[in-house]
Amino acid sequence: MNDNNDNSTTPTSLRAAAATDATDNAAIGGGGVGTSSGAAANMMINSYGKEQMKMTAAAASSNALKQSLKLENLEEFDKLPYEIHRYSSFSTNYVPENILVDCPSDQSSRWSAHNNNPPQYLTLKLRRPAIVKKIKFGKFEKSHVCNIKKFRIYGGLDEEHMVLLLEGGLRNDHIPETFNLRCVAKDATTSLPILYIKIVPLLSWGPTFNYSIWYIELLGQDDPMYTSGCLKDYNKLREVEIIRLCLKHFRQQGYDTAFKALQDQTHVQLEHPLISELHQCLVVNGDFEKAEKFISDCIEEGLMDDYLNRQDYKHAWRLQHVQGSAQPGNRGGHQLVMDVKKRLIYLFGGWDGFQDLSDLWVFDIKDNCWTQIFEHSEQFNGPTPRSCHKMVFDPVSENIFMLGRYLDNSIRTTEYIKSDFYLYDTRARTWLQICDDTCQVGGPQLMYDHQMCIDVEKRTIYVFGGKVLTPRSVNASTTSEPEYSGLFSYHIATNTWTQILVDCHHPTASQPDVLSIKSRITHCMVFHNKKRKLYIYGGQRGKEDIHDFITYKVDTQTLEILNSNPTNSSDGKNEPSPGYTLRATIDCERNEIYVFSSLSKIKDRRDIHHVDASNSFWVYSLDTHQWSRIYTSRYNASSSPDSTNFDNSRNNVMEPCPRYAHQFVYDDMAKLHYMFGGNPGRSTTPQLRLDDFWILELEKPKRDEILKHCRYLVRKLHYEEMAKADPYKAMHYLRSEIAEVIDHSNPEQLRNFHRLASLLFKCDDDIETEERRLNTLPLGGAAGTSTTEDKSLTEAECSSDMASTTDDEVCAKSDDNTHAPDDLSMESCSSSTTSGISDAASSYTAYRKSGGKRSRHSYIQELRARRSFLFNKLVQLMPSNMVQPERNLSDFVII
Repeated sequence: MNDNNDNSTTPTSLRAAAATDATDNAAIGGGGVGTSSGAAANMMINSYGKEQMKMTAAAASSNALKQSLKLENLEEFDKLPYEIHRYSSFSTNYVPENILVDCPSDQSSRWSAHNNNPPQYLTLKLRRPAIVKKIKFGKFEKSHVCNIKKFRIYGGLDEEHMVLLLEGGLRNDHIPETFNLRCVAKDATTSLPILYIKIVPLLSWGPTFNYSIWYIELLGQDDPMYTSGCLKDYNKLREVEIIRLCLKHFRQQGYDTAFKALQDQTHVQLEHPLISELHQCLVVNGDFEKAEKFISDCIEEGLMDDYLNRQDYKHAWRLQHVQGSAQPGNRGGHQLVMDVKKRLIYLFGGWDGFQDLSDLWVFDIKDNCWTQIFEHSEQFNGPTPRSCHKMVFDPVSENIFMLGRYLDNSIRTTEYIKSDFYLYDTRARTWLQICDDTCQVGGPQLMYDHQMCIDVEKRTIYVFGGKVLTPRSVNASTTSEPEYSGLFSYHIATNTWTQILVDCHHPTASQPDVLSIKSRITHCMVFHNKKRKLYIYGGQRGKEDIHDFITYKVDTQTLEILNSNPTNSSDGKNEPSPGYTLRATIDCERNEIYVFSSLSKIKDRRDIHHVDASNSFWVYSLDTHQWSRIYTSRYNASSSPDSTNFDNSRNNVMEPCPRYAHQFVYDDMAKLHYMFGGNPGRSTTPQLRLDDFWILELEKPKRDEILKHCRYLVRKLHYEEMAKADPYKAMHYLRSEIAEVIDHSNPEQLRNFHRLASLLFKCDDDIETEERRLNTLPLGGAAGTSTTEDKSLTEAECSSDMASTTDDEVCAKSDDNTHAPDDLSMESCSSSTTSGISDAASSYTAYRKSGGKRSRHSYIQELRARRSFLFNKLVQLMPSNMVQPERNLSDFVII
């Protein structure tokens, strides 16, 4: 940046605006995420316009906040009366009015849709507008296939205009469930009045059965003394949004007198002054250099960081080539733990295809080498050979704790089936057997495929799930139901075990004072040390895939089911498959859970040639409660190792082949994942195990990438305007300025660069024949930008390749005056004296001399349309509470 340029446009409130990027919808019509300090928020409010906030947010927030606090302080909410307003269908005798009465013992006391073909719904109408805080679902006295597994709930004052209040699902049991409903408007302070509630079932527990609802109870507040103030505040908020939509429309269509008159009378600002400054600079004045510097300052101050953080990660696997010849051999079912502070990874045991191992290794990340600590740990008071065990590392004591193992059925005798519990002191390099059998001291029985996490602050280890090993049956012809272990905790300081939750099939699970859980294997579990929660996802029980995503708050001992509600995507799911080998890690700073899914452990599905054999990597955001699939890599026979060519081909493999029984650890300091070994699932070579060591790096798009891309877009438009007026000058600009922001090693960017060069050799008639219709402004909307040939900047494209654009012909093909509104002028007639119009006039003269055939009016229209299109794209990268409304006035007009 050139700080000595007196004419440069430097945002005066960048830091205040940057702070506002993190506010939680504090500005009217905002949609930002996160939190901000009070000081930063005040700076934003001051810069965003005191008059607007006086009219709307000041009164709205004050009244709504007082009433909200009043409502929160009530011990109980009022039960809100309602009537059945509308419904999709019903089966004989199962009429909608049945949900008004709670009769859990009467199977016929329910509404049941006539079929399960969408859309099925129930619309309830309240006695009067209310703030609805909760909804309660009653159930039949036992589980029922018609219970709704997934649903959505909408609400609003108008039946035709409702917003989503809740997306969730019911457990298939007899216990009534109560859910919190969204009860605030977009600004996060104004209460949301509701008159109509629409319940839309999506899936029943029996997929082929009709939807049923047994009982509905609405809780909230409908006292007019309370709701009248909320309605007034809400209507003020709506009025401000309507005014902003009008302001946006007037400015885009060039109705500047109307724009100024409406703004002066209402004191409502369309957007943050910084955004208005960018519009004046880019669209009105056509000062591209100043606009580019303005954008550079915004990026430097972090105003686009929220946009970058919303993008998906880019992933990169690399095979780690270690120093020296010593390294762990082929194996699966082993364990890895990491000492992040000392940059060490420990590996123990596993199955090499022929026998269990008891060797202990350490990998030094700094020195990039493996060292074997013990070849046979049992000879040094350590554990015997084993696989399918679990380990955790305690960073306080620097000890490793180990529990569980798999035993072949032939040696499952009472003598061997003991849940031994070991500790390895990494500083003293010594083993200690803490307990010979944990089930004798209140801990779990011997199990395998369980999960372990450590709560460092409370010095507690949590163990959940796993299949319990029992002595082999004397009568081989009889088989008993498998047993699963529940949730246990081990307190390190006192050396005591506690059973927190029993398995749902445990003999004591039916007792009223005993808490139970549906246990499982092949699941994943992580602990969030700040939220103080265990997160458990997926798994299997017998041949049943378990889709539950459970959180357990360790301090309050409360369970909660996170309703992921998978929807259709390219492969039918938008969450990891629970029936496949899952490996999970967590980053508590980023509030993200990472899940790596690979081959299935079910025998009839785990072959690598199976249609679903693939690696997939997922990220679950604890802030947005959304899954994101970072990548899926299908099996490639030509690049995957087998028993004969693995060593020769491994250097050419860009990603690890699908597998199970591998291990995965996360370095939250370097933000890297490490993976070692596993079973590739080769039916032809069932003994084959792997010894490959991989590193997975995840990276978000960076500031310099989006800066380079924005510079390209601005310079591209500048060049296109220049090419029509002065081709010789444009040629030099292309070779110097645009070539500077192009990655010439990227084939796609290079093709775009060559296309730009071709504009120098096109006459006006050529451009008209290749015209891209701009339709009506705003050009950022779907109606104005959707073509097959022209791909504009979208969030998806930014995330896939921020620096390589494919919008090479967004502005290069729109010269026909029939494709822009007749009244689209440069801001106003009076503004024709500005530098932007003066430049346009002189450019038009040069344009006509260069062979252009358009009229001056049409030429001005074209400039305005192109610049507005770019402006709309650039502001999409800015915080949503700073910019103009996303929707357009035309979106609400039905002809």
